[in-house]
Amino acid sequence: MYICICNAIRETDLRKAALSCEGDAEATYACLGKRPNCGQCLEEAQEIIDAERAAASCEEFAVEAA
Repeated sequence: MYICICNAIRETDLRKAALSCEGDAEATYACLGKRPNCGQCLEEAQEIIDAERAAASCEEFAVEAA
């Protein structure tokens, strides 16, 4: 599914970038070589980024606890 139509950023690409880039949605877009145009996607993009980082953090914690 496309998250950002203006830049053709797919959800899967955004999730991958969230794990390798720091910062907010705009910073993550920059890691993908893009920048927001209309900005309508930023709120949803930020939610996806936060969820992906939280899931990765939980997985990391589970591995350390084992």
